[in-house]
Amino acid sequence: MHINPGVVTGAKLLLSYATAAGALTYTAREALSTVQEKGLASLAARSAMTTGLVFSFFQLLPHQPVGVSEVHLILGSTLFLIFGAAPAALGLALGLLAQGLFFTPFDLPQYGMNVTTLLVPLFGLAMLARHVIKPGTAYVDLRYGQAMKLSVAYQGGIVAWVGFWAFYGQGFTATNIAHVATFGAAYMTVVLVEPLIDLGVLALAKRLAGLEQSGLVTPRLFAAA
Repeated sequence: MHINPGVVTGAKLLLSYATAAGALTYTAREALSTVQEKGLASLAARSAMTTGLVFSFFQLLPHQPVGVSEVHLILGSTLFLIFGAAPAALGLALGLLAQGLFFTPFDLPQYGMNVTTLLVPLFGLAMLARHVIKPGTAYVDLRYGQAMKLSVAYQGGIVAWVGFWAFYGQGFTATNIAHVATFGAAYMTVVLVEPLIDLGVLALAKRLAGLEQSGLVTPRLFAAA
């Protein structure tokens, strides 16, 4: 998603800078935890891969403007399950920034809103995963229902944040409500596809057990907590 230019303007943008700073500070904390767990090289390698993937998702995959934003296939839950929370968050933040710097500079004023909208639901997803995925279950052994819950949580979080920014910036007019509702309805169709992609990628990962000790994936992918 990329919130449309002009939805939030002027002094109201200050809130987006504050929320982005909070999300990025939390990302730094998670990154430090990952370094302590697997080392700096592992975090750097995983973050480089997620950044490249996110940039590709945003730049190459089909996306459609709908209402106050765009419908993208972000695959946030897939990135989380394969690479872990911190590398996924860094990839989302850096991939979004790279696209803005090199291809869509008109999106840069909205960067604070967009990065908040991507990262806060990701960390919510990470918290939910601790409850949805029982201890003793490796990510490669997830079932469809579990993948669906994670996807719905992430995509629902994105829709909620986009709605917040739209109403914060433009108020509760009939037109704005209609635009937010249209975006939300269109965006939530992503949950029909993402769990299948998650399970397909996890099935492939299960065949690549040699990755377990490589430092290129999250340890939880193969090893039960």
